[in-house]
Amino acid sequence: MKRIIQLAPLVIGALLFFSFAGDKGQKSIKIGAKAPLADVKMKNIDGNELSLNDAKLKNGLVVVFSCNTCPFVVGMDDFPGWEKDYNDLNKIAKANDLGFVLVNSNEAKREGDDSLEKMIEKAKKASYTMPYLVDVNSALANAFGAKTTPHVYLFNADMKLVYMGSIDNSWDSKRSSDEAYLSNAISQMSTGKIAVSESDPRGCSIKRVKVD
Repeated sequence: MKRIIQLAPLVIGALLFFSFAGDKGQKSIKIGAKAPLADVKMKNIDGNELSLNDAKLKNGLVVVFSCNTCPFVVGMDDFPGWEKDYNDLNKIAKANDLGFVLVNSNEAKREGDDSLEKMIEKAKKASYTMPYLVDVNSALANAFGAKTTPHVYLFNADMKLVYMGSIDNSWDSKRSSDEAYLSNAISQMSTGKIAVSESDPRGCSIKRVKVD
């Protein structure tokens, strides 16, 4: 019994890690790949339908897979969450002639916390300045191989992937320096050379519906 009690924190820690690190078995698109399903229309919180190509601006598009309740999005006791950065990142994107969209792929929670109604409430409460789209049956997340909320993808003017992963490394308590991965990649796009094109995504796993 004593050994079981001692092992319990390790088991719980492992479960939390895999939940927050995402589905490692999900196959991701590669750097240089064209954005899949870019013409597929998704419902926005304003009632209109929007595709990735519709949201794209002259120099490309930022796609962030997000949700309404994940602590890595909304914050928790020891981490403020990335949601607070969304509007500022949208400003940076627009200043560089890039579109910016949030995508909710939590199909398994569509009747609850990640319903369209709850998305509308979340966007209003957080004062989102960007589209927030419903990914029916996690189709876009599956095509991208997106793992977590959040999981970020940056596409250039040709809708080719130039960066994917985390917004920054603030989740890493052992980091030796701060790395603003996404904003750095945006500023480096014009040079044609992005210093860090991939980073590990961190967040809650996307809640897909299992299909037999």
